[in-house]
Amino acid sequence: MCDTFVATPKFTKNKTMILAKNSDREPNEAQALVRYPHMKPKSKTVKTTFIEIPQAKETFEVILSKPFHMWGAEMGANEHGVAIGNEAVFSKIALPKTNTGLTGMDMLRAALERSKTAEAALECITDLLAEFGQDACGGYEDRSFFYHNSFIIADPQQAFVLETVDRHWVAEKVHDFRSISNGLTIETRYDLSSPGLRDFAQQRGLTKGKDFNFREAFSDRFFTYFSRCKIRQALSTESGRKQAMGYDAHTAMRILRTHYHNETDSARTGMQSLCVHAAGLTTPSQTTGSMVAELRPAKKSTFWFTGTAAPCLSLFKPFFIPGKILTAGTFAEPGAKPDGSLWWRHERLHRKSLTNLSSAGRKFFAERDDVEAKFVEKERKVFGKSAAEREKFSTASLEKADEFLYWATGRVDEISPSRTFHPLYKRYWSKLNRKVGLALK
Repeated sequence: MCDTFVATPKFTKNKTMILAKNSDREPNEAQALVRYPHMKPKSKTVKTTFIEIPQAKETFEVILSKPFHMWGAEMGANEHGVAIGNEAVFSKIALPKTNTGLTGMDMLRAALERSKTAEAALECITDLLAEFGQDACGGYEDRSFFYHNSFIIADPQQAFVLETVDRHWVAEKVHDFRSISNGLTIETRYDLSSPGLRDFAQQRGLTKGKDFNFREAFSDRFFTYFSRCKIRQALSTESGRKQAMGYDAHTAMRILRTHYHNETDSARTGMQSLCVHAAGLTTPSQTTGSMVAELRPAKKSTFWFTGTAAPCLSLFKPFFIPGKILTAGTFAEPGAKPDGSLWWRHERLHRKSLTNLSSAGRKFFAERDDVEAKFVEKERKVFGKSAAEREKFSTASLEKADEFLYWATGRVDEISPSRTFHPLYKRYWSKLNRKVGLALK
């Protein structure tokens, strides 16, 4: 499960476009932070997660946050200041489950590599959708997890919400602040749609008469309800809208760290939270990566990524395009088992902290906020400078973030387990840790 929201220049403090996303996936599914350079591929095709598609003659530089084992990405941005976040949505239209299509993450990466504007990215995704469909597994260990997809697509000037069902879709232009979660949200008002959409719904008996409501026609009530997406979307919407005209990238980071009602027990933060900690059957996923993209014209955008799970225990680090940081050989990508990558090193801190998130917060949050506030202050002075100066700032920020992680991991053993730490929750995490051989001692 995931959450994505965007604020347009007419809404934000600094008159910039700000897109933010939490990616919620299986707890042992490490998320890689990667950069791919601007290229002119020689191959005529490219292998996505399951199928080959025609390759573009030119692909743009991108920074992506992606499940380590997939071609596609949960979120990312490109050299032209286009940023996209992807959501799973659940529809009455069943997918055949043959893995003969594209994942939403595949479409997201392809659009970023091939598009100079948000409008072009929307067209790229819908063209791919029409040609190849989205019959592709989106799970990791859960190989039966198939779903339809929605997106927020933004550039420095405009943003769109795109929601899909099978090979059909609707899109709505964003005017101020908009959030999406794991359910269809577009109803009778939309700006663009796929040809034959209404006929497709009528042929399946999902709509009648002149009135057509996309969400009511296609939304699957069961999975949509149990994803708790309405609660999370309402939470992100309320949190964002009350910051109108004072909203900035740091505000978006704080919203992504929100727990629904219980900061003291991570087992009870639940699927209603934007920052999710896995807790077994009722909360099977956790936030495995986060992004805040502040989009400015003239290639002066800043892309903030955690590169780690649990944004409440993480630092957002600044990155820029062009750049070399995060390219292959300069930054360790995580694998299936614990290793020396940023994601797995931070996951040791996260899982040790789960026994008493409240105490972890008291020890770490003030220091986290102080370090991050200095990043944000420095970024305001650097984003318009040369690529070399911005790269130097990114490098220094990563080093400082590593210092914080080392310090926090060293202190986490001082935390006493909460008395409310339920034995079932403890057994759940013990099983997950044994599965990947993660020793916390």
